[in-house]
Amino acid sequence: MDLPFAESYKIKVVESIKKSTRAEREQWIQAAGYNLFNLRSDQVFIDLLTDSGTGAMSDKQWAALMQGDESYAGASSYYNLKEAIRDLTGFEYFLPTHQGRAAENVLFSALIKKGDIIPGNAHFDTTKGHIEFRHASAVDCTVDEANHTETNFPFKGNLDLEKLETVLKKYPKEKIPLIIVTVTCNSTGGQPVSMENMKAVKAMADQYGIPVFFDAARFAENAYFIREREKGYENKNIRDIVREMFSYADGMTMSSKKDGIVNMGGFIGFRHQDDFDKATQFNILFEGYITYGGMSGRDMNALAVGLYEGTEYDYLNTRISQVAYLGERLREKGIAVQYPYGGHAIFVDAKAFLPQVPQEEYVAQTLAVELYLEGGVRSVEIGTLLADRDPVTGENRYPEKEWLRLAVPRRVYTNNHMDYIAAALINVFERRDSITKGLRIVKEAPLLRHFTVELEKA
Repeated sequence: MDLPFAESYKIKVVESIKKSTRAEREQWIQAAGYNLFNLRSDQVFIDLLTDSGTGAMSDKQWAALMQGDESYAGASSYYNLKEAIRDLTGFEYFLPTHQGRAAENVLFSALIKKGDIIPGNAHFDTTKGHIEFRHASAVDCTVDEANHTETNFPFKGNLDLEKLETVLKKYPKEKIPLIIVTVTCNSTGGQPVSMENMKAVKAMADQYGIPVFFDAARFAENAYFIREREKGYENKNIRDIVREMFSYADGMTMSSKKDGIVNMGGFIGFRHQDDFDKATQFNILFEGYITYGGMSGRDMNALAVGLYEGTEYDYLNTRISQVAYLGERLREKGIAVQYPYGGHAIFVDAKAFLPQVPQEEYVAQTLAVELYLEGGVRSVEIGTLLADRDPVTGENRYPEKEWLRLAVPRRVYTNNHMDYIAAALINVFERRDSITKGLRIVKEAPLLRHFTVELEKA
């Protein structure tokens, strides 16, 4: 008989988690303003709010952490990380930052000015926030297949080349400081970008004289999907695929809290010294000296190890197979999710789940609250709340898709937990007709409101 699936690790340390009653959860979520970010962690049974910084580090990472060099300048930990980044990505220059949005802040301070246009594939919340904070505009050039939940298109993170060229033709290159390619593309469901698409985007960018930067938080998961889905790569080593991916970029930002499997950290990689030099002053201003940049030596050591562990095929197969396992449990009960499954999360189509709840009542957030009430599972809305208001009109921006994201931490939960999550959401699905009203905003921030918004029942 065929051998069954088994995780590519064994558990050495455990952390207790506590169940709660529905009555307790009703009280807690109301006090939190129906915003799951405002919940205390001990009020959550299974936490799928994010896969960022929530993974479990390995024994080798903990060992490296204990050998961290905390020298202010020129620490050996910095050079350990520099060598790992050069080996895996080919980028000779890098700046450490304390996390991904800090990397965006430094890079965009160096490159983006008021009135600029930044094309890309479904820029994520902090990326768009940093762009709009600088009074520039993010233009989405994602393929249309990304919005077709059940279409079995293998690379729903791809940029539509016709859309991209329309933008490049419309604006002078002085107004387009960079093209952003997000790998994998979080906002479309953790969907990968094909190697063919990366290569074509870079060729077009070179034709128009515009640099390409990857938002590479989940670059290893993207490489795994290329190996599994793209012809000609089925027998390639993951790290060889990674190196080819980055050969089609002039630089990258990295939230190391994802595929670096660490709890804090990020960096910017550069191919060209002039880009590095432009960003250096901002790194010193915002993050710290260029050889630590907001990271401790021990965290740089742990990241250097994590980048290699995160690009091992067996690890990636375990991680992505667990996400797919959850997706299968939901699809077999008729729940519409983004398919094929992404790498880090299952994205539930909230409008298909709760068609009777108006979009202006924040349907995905409504579903997230119901899942928490049902089973103590914390998830996150990728929909109208996250889309923010139009900076010109002040009106809500209504995205085509309202997603409930179930982001699975790395090396943390078992498939028994996936079964529990699925059962909780299926229970909500079975009583979905009784959910007729959503939520309304009581208080919101002018930018990135979903982190701190307060709501009430509509």
